[in-house]
This record gives sequence, structure tokens and C-alpha cells, in this order.
Amino acid sequence: QVQLVESGGGLVQAGGSLRLSCAASASTSNFDTMGWYRQAPGKQRELVALVSSSGTIHYADSVKGRFAISRDNAKNTVDLQMNSLKPEDTAVYYCNAFRLKTYWGQGTQVTVSS
Repeated sequence: QVQLVESGGGLVQAGGSLRLSCAASASTSNFDTMGWYRQAPGKQRELVALVSSSGTIHYADSVKGRFAISRDNAKNTVDLQMNSLKPEDTAVYYCNAFRLKTYWGQGTQVTVSS
């Protein structure tokens, strides 16, 4: 069973930065896609950023220009650099991977204060 473990969440002021990291128990080169989703209280889980095995990247419109996803198959990690954070970015952030089935991490809390 593949495990995804997130780290790097926390409390930050608006305008600040955080870097989330997701470590996979299997080789990340095996996954078709890896990415980050988030879920705010009372809202549905939504896609934040996704990177394919070919390197194609997709960002949600709300984070374009502020967030950057990177995938390191040598380290079996996928990171999310978050800059210019806003209070509306507050959510639990989940690492995601897909190959034949979907895998989820346990989530890490990001709180942005105004």
C-alpha cells in the first residue's frame, strides 16, 4: 500500500510563504499524476496544482502566479511552494497521487491570518 506523508503546514500571516512537501513510500516515477488538493471548512475538496509524469502542470486559477508545484522522482517527493498567501488559502492541504487508483495523504493544516 502506497503511503503519502505531508509536512510543512502551519500558521502564517497574509503575504507570507510556506512550502509543503509530500514524501511517497513508492517511486513517484510510477505515478501518472501527483498533486495537491485543499479543503476549507464547509467546502468541497478542490484541486490546487497537478503535475503529470511528462511534466505538464496545471494550477487552479486562484493560485496561478503564487504557487509552484515541483516533483522530484529521485527523492520521491512532490512539493508545493506557496507565496503571497491570502486568508482564503486557509485549508487542509492533501497530497494526491494516481496510478490505477487514487492515493491520499493524511493532510496538513495551512492557516493564513489577516
